[in-house]
This record gives sequence, C-alpha cells and structure tokens, in this order.
Amino acid sequence: MRSLRFAVLASLAAIASYPAVSAAHGEEAHHSPIAAAVAAPRRTPANIARDAYRHPVETLTFFGVRPGDAVLEYAPGGGWYSEILGPLLSGGGTYYAASPAGEFADAFAARVAADPARYGKIKIVSWPPADGAVPQGGLDVILTFRNVHNMAMDDSAQDTFKRFYAMLKPGGVLGVVDHRLPEVRDSALEKTSGYLKVSTVRRLAEQAGFVLEAESEINANPKDNADHPEGVWTLPPTLAMGARDRDTWLAIGESDRMTLRFRKPRG
Repeated sequence: MRSLRFAVLASLAAIASYPAVSAAHGEEAHHSPIAAAVAAPRRTPANIARDAYRHPVETLTFFGVRPGDAVLEYAPGGGWYSEILGPLLSGGGTYYAASPAGEFADAFAARVAADPARYGKIKIVSWPPADGAVPQGGLDVILTFRNVHNMAMDDSAQDTFKRFYAMLKPGGVLGVVDHRLPEVRDSALEKTSGYLKVSTVRRLAEQAGFVLEAESEINANPKDNADHPEGVWTLPPTLAMGARDRDTWLAIGESDRMTLRFRKPRG
C-alpha cells in the first residue's frame, strides 16, 4: 500500500472536549516516566529530531499511558514509538507491537532483534493476533499513530476498530493520531490523500462502541492546509516531490494531525 510504504520508508461534538493538559499537568508530564523514556540516550538521533512534530511526552500523557499498563500499538511501522514504549513498559507493563504480515513487519522484527537494548521488552504479534497472543478484553491502552488513513484506503477500518474494542478492558483507552482533513473538503480525498476527517474517525470508533472522551491540538500544524500535489506524502518526512519545491514543504513541516482519546465504556 502506497501510504504505508511511504510512512515506513521515510520514517464536534456530542461530548465535550477537554483541554489536552493543564499547565500544572504539563509541568508534571515533563518530569514523568514518559519524559524519561523520551529523553533516553538510546533513542535514534533521527527519531529524536522528529519530536518537535510528534510531541511524544504530551501525546502519551494525553492518552494516559502508565508504566504498568498493558499497551498494544497497532502497526508500529519503523518503530518510532517503539523506542519509547518498549523501555517505558518494560518495568511492570507489557508492550505488544501488532503488525499486519508483510515486509514491513519483517523489517520491524529484524530491527528489534538486532538491538534489543534499544527497544526493551517487546511482544511482537501478528495482526490480527493469533488466539491467546494478546489477552482478549485485557488491554489498558491501544495506540495507533497515522494508520487509520491506511485502514480507510483498504476498507479494513470497521473490522479493525471492532477488534480494538474487543481487546480493551472496560474503561480502556484507544488513542488515535492521524493526518487531519478539513471537514469542508471532499470526503473522496480520504481514499487518496492520506488525510482523514475527524468526523470519519469518530464515526468508525463510535460504531464500534467507543466514546470520544477528549481531543487535543498537541499535534496540530496550522501551516498545513492538507492540499498538496502528492497528498500528505508531499510533506516531510517523505518529501515525495523530491527536489521540486522542497523548501516550501520543509517550511510547512509535518502534517496537521488530530489527536483523539476514545474510551470503552465500563458498563
């Protein structure tokens, strides 16, 4: 799939929204186990350089990830977040990295095997997981970073969100980050551009049974209008246009992204 290949190779309101993080909470976040995992010297320098766009401390804090949680990341790609989540959860939690079968899953597994100290304790599983590989109804958090647009493009989203719901504990969290398409744009672009409307992601999650608990502008980029010659892959890190207008795309930076926290109801 073109969108997944590019991503790996180059790397409202029925429910009230809450502010992502209060000032006090934000200060606390930067002295947390998450912050320590993000600041660890073992992380790849190229990955660290992207923190300015991905805001891992704020994002994982917003999703409520704790060191003792059972967390599944869907389609970790090149392992950008794995360098953080594996060590963060190694002390008392569990980190499942669930990848659809294929060359990208194989590359990820090889990368982890070659440098286990960098990634900590990771349980690599296939997607969908084999029976017993992940405790059904036993996960605290499921995370997916810039993957729902892939699901939308290959029509796997509805099934995947239902699986997410079944795998989470009652009260568990689904954290979603993805490229944001303005609501006024043609929905047909969701099949080609790599961008999705927030309303589309909400519909998928709510049809599966989730409730939108909060959304954040942590990963917003007002410079990105989501209208580029090669879709989201026009922008860094992919830079699909090559040298053509490169400075323009670099000046915009990485995409404008939604950050949504859904919860599986307790009752």
